Order: sequence, then structure tokens, then C-alpha cells
Amino acid sequence: MKSIFFDSGPVISLSTNNLLWILPELKKRFNGKFLISARVKRELIDVPYHSKKFKFEALQIMKAVEDKTFELVPVETTSALAGELLYLANNSFFARGSALRLVHEGEIDSIAGAVVMNSGAVVIDERTTRIMIENWNSLLGLLQGKLHTRISVNTNNLKRFLELIKGIKVIRSAELAVIAYETGLLDSYLPKVKDAGKELLDGILWGIKLNGCSISSGEIERIERAEG
Repeated sequence: MKSIFFDSGPVISLSTNNLLWILPELKKRFNGKFLISARVKRELIDVPYHSKKFKFEALQIMKAVEDKTFELVPVETTSALAGELLYLANNSFFARGSALRLVHEGEIDSIAGAVVMNSGAVVIDERTTRIMIENWNSLLGLLQGKLHTRISVNTNNLKRFLELIKGIKVIRSAELAVIAYETGLLDSYLPKVKDAGKELLDGILWGIKLNGCSISSGEIERIERAEG
């Protein structure tokens, strides 16, 4: 059965914007599985459950797991590949002779899970990881601009990393929200104001952006123009 793997960031972004409820509806339309790794479950539920600030958020996501919106992939399924991918990704770009730690375990665990489970996509909001997958040359330029120094690349490690994840598509919580908007799932939020649809979409995308999704203001403007 087809599947999509989720990192923790997009789930948190949707939850904090009161949009977690769209996932069961999107899953029905997708007619496949929504998967999370054991490490991502720890980030979403196990740790925040013991925090006063994030406990309610953890409970919402826990309920989504109980209701099978998300299905859990055991740690032994992803650990071997995740370890290799983590090493390769964090030893591909160097500044002043030191390797740059660009990706984190949860994101890599999700990518590894998508590869192992032959998922069609992985949902990641984090900018660096997505650009490394989609256009590493662009990432090289961004790093050099940010760090104001020459960045060297271990091409063997980077090539191996990209070979292992070949074919994996990255989507963001913003794309999920746009699909929900386009399919009418969010119509109950439409206000009685001028250009209600545009205002609703603008509010949703900016809410998601400000809660961690790497979508630029320019992208938001282009989406709004396209949706008319």
C-alpha cells in the first residue's frame, strides 16, 4: 500500500494552527498510510507529554496515533539506514575544515523510513534538509552566504547520500494545507469579508510559516495568485 512518512515539524505546525484534524480527511483522499518513526513519536508525544507547555499538543497527536491517522514504524526498521544517512549528510559540507551538522536525527529517521517503506514522499518543513535533497548546489550557495566563508563538499559522501534517497519527494505542511483548501476542507473557516478565500489561505499559510514551515513570503504570494 502507498504511504507518506512524516517528520515531527509538520505535525507540530499543523497542530499549533488547529489543523491536525485535516490529516484524517487527507488520508482518506490519499487512500494510503501516514507513517511516523519511533524517534518522531518520541519527539511528538513521549517528551512533550511530560511538559506542562506542550502536554495538550502531545495528547492530540497521541489520539491521532490511537485512531490510526498515524501508524508507527518500529525503530529497528529505520535505524541502520538512518545511521548511514545521518553520517553522510553531516559529513558532506565543510567550513574551515570542520563538518557542518546540517540535519537532525528525526528528519533523517523520517527520510530513512520513507526509503525503507518505499513511500511516495516524506513531509518535512525544515529548509536545509529539503534543499539538500532537492538542490544541493543551492544549499552550497546559502551556506556560503550565511557563514561568509568558502564551503567545501565531500562529493563522495554527498553522492552516496543522494543515491540512497533517490526518488523520495519532499512536501511541506504548507502543501498539505493548500490541498485541504483546494478540496474544500477549510470552507467552514471562510469569513464574511471581501476576498474571503484569499484571506483564509493567507492566514493559514502565514500561520504555518510562523510556526516553523520553510515557506517564503514570495511563495505564499505566488500560491495566493494561483488559487485566485
